[in-house]
Amino acid sequence: MKRAPAPRRTTVGSTLARARTALGQPTAVLGAGTLLVLAVLVVAPLLGLVNTTLTAGNREAWTDVFASPMSENLLWRPMGNSVLMGVATAAGSTVIGGFLAWVVVMTRLPGRGILGLLATIPFALPSFALALAWESVFRNDLIGGSTGILMNLGIPVPDWLAWGPVPIAATLTAHYFSLSFMLVAAALASVNGDLMEAAELTGAPTMRVARDIALPVVAPAMVSGALLAFAEGVSNFVTPALLGLPVRFHTLSTRLYGAISTGDVSRGYVLSIVLILVAAMIMYASTRITGGRRSFATITGKGGRRRGVDLGPWARPVAAVAWLLVTCTTVVPGLVLVFSSLTLRTNDFSSGLTLHYWIGGSDPALAQGQRGILNNPQILQATWNTVLLGVCVAVCAGVLGLLVSYVITRSGGPRWLTGTMGVLSFVPFLIPGIALGAAFIAQFGAPIGPIPSLYGTFAILVLAGIAATIPFAVRSGTSALGQVSKDVEESAVMAGAGLFRRIGSVIAPLTARGLFTGGVLVFVQMVRDLSLVVLLATPAMPVLAVLTYQYSSENFTQSANAVTVVIAVISVAATIIARRFEGAAQPWNSNS
Repeated sequence: MKRAPAPRRTTVGSTLARARTALGQPTAVLGAGTLLVLAVLVVAPLLGLVNTTLTAGNREAWTDVFASPMSENLLWRPMGNSVLMGVATAAGSTVIGGFLAWVVVMTRLPGRGILGLLATIPFALPSFALALAWESVFRNDLIGGSTGILMNLGIPVPDWLAWGPVPIAATLTAHYFSLSFMLVAAALASVNGDLMEAAELTGAPTMRVARDIALPVVAPAMVSGALLAFAEGVSNFVTPALLGLPVRFHTLSTRLYGAISTGDVSRGYVLSIVLILVAAMIMYASTRITGGRRSFATITGKGGRRRGVDLGPWARPVAAVAWLLVTCTTVVPGLVLVFSSLTLRTNDFSSGLTLHYWIGGSDPALAQGQRGILNNPQILQATWNTVLLGVCVAVCAGVLGLLVSYVITRSGGPRWLTGTMGVLSFVPFLIPGIALGAAFIAQFGAPIGPIPSLYGTFAILVLAGIAATIPFAVRSGTSALGQVSKDVEESAVMAGAGLFRRIGSVIAPLTARGLFTGGVLVFVQMVRDLSLVVLLATPAMPVLAVLTYQYSSENFTQSANAVTVVIAVISVAATIIARRFEGAAQPWNSNS
């Protein structure tokens, strides 16, 4: 007789056994937990956004957007305008940022350190600061209401300079050129000066040296900066809203905001998906172009820094252009915002100056009885909400970013786990802020089982903020972990410390400096960002950026500019603190 075969362990049983074994490992528990959090913050809102457009009664929105008589005004024309603004922003940012980076890093002009500092400030400001400053100067009487400084001085302003694509492109460029400047400056600082000087000693012209040695090194940085500026120009909401909507110049972001804010949520969600796909394709192109370039090794063991290019008779003209650029993009907008918030009548300095819009009480003759911003309970509440939101998001995103970074770089977990977490932590970078806000409304705007609707609560602002900033938090966590030797953690393991004890007692204290710097940058991002919160904030839960937009839309110019100054002061102060705490010198400081 044949012996009966031994019963095999069932597939379900073996799976459960492996799961129990894995759950018994702290590393697996940490990886599963952080992956679950990322899924809730990133995957769930996107699935909710798509699912809402596929439910009965909402599917027609896809046809309305892509193939209906309204498609031209609903999708195609706004998309064309978005691409136009992206191209203009990319071109302007690359030219201005690249020129200033070359002046600051590669020349001997005096005051280069100050030039470098001023060139980085616009990116720390809210994007609507420059748009409000432009409006305060160039606004004309095309749409009625108060006019700008030039009109009040009797200087006519053409419509194309006051509204539409020209001012939008100019202000977006003035904001995002800082990004190109920082990328190109860092690349130029890595150029080996000995190579360039050796080439010149052989008789090579300066232009040929720049073309054959310096340009190949900075080309990836220039391409990356241009594509990032293009993506920001395509997805920016507030600048087209302030300078384009009054003359019906729509982009994808303003069109989807208008759809959702008026209750046409299904079409707004479809437009959000389109905007996400456009941004994702841009980022993919950036990765392919910059990632596929060959490497240029210019840093060697004995590499020296270049003494700097002597511009000779061109020194004064180049310096004049550089100082004019940073003055127009940094100094002048700040002065315009401050002084225009002090005028008794909007943008009219002949009417006299007053502190009413800062500290005044209710006066029916001024701003329809609105109090000064420092004496306005709504502004004070919004300031508290904004600061608290920034702190909560910075702390939560910092902790989550450290844990995700640890699982990816130190845990030695399964490749599928670390790969999935790496992708999910990068996905929010591809999603424009206003589209991410729409996704959170789609997922958390209605009750989910025992969880009530989060729309209009502080919680949805925090969750959306963590999701939006997790790419920066993970990058900061990875950078901080890279400075901690694995030997230190191995010593803790030999002493019997468990995983969570090591993270709390060894990893966290040793990475605190880098995490603090990253946390401050996340805080600044939340304080100055409007696109993410414009759909999520409500009158019962106000934040400063949304109040600024509302004040500007209602023609309370002084109040809008004053609140913008407050946001700018908070953002710039926090950025300076972070840089001082980090103690890292900029690449041009050594030659200042």
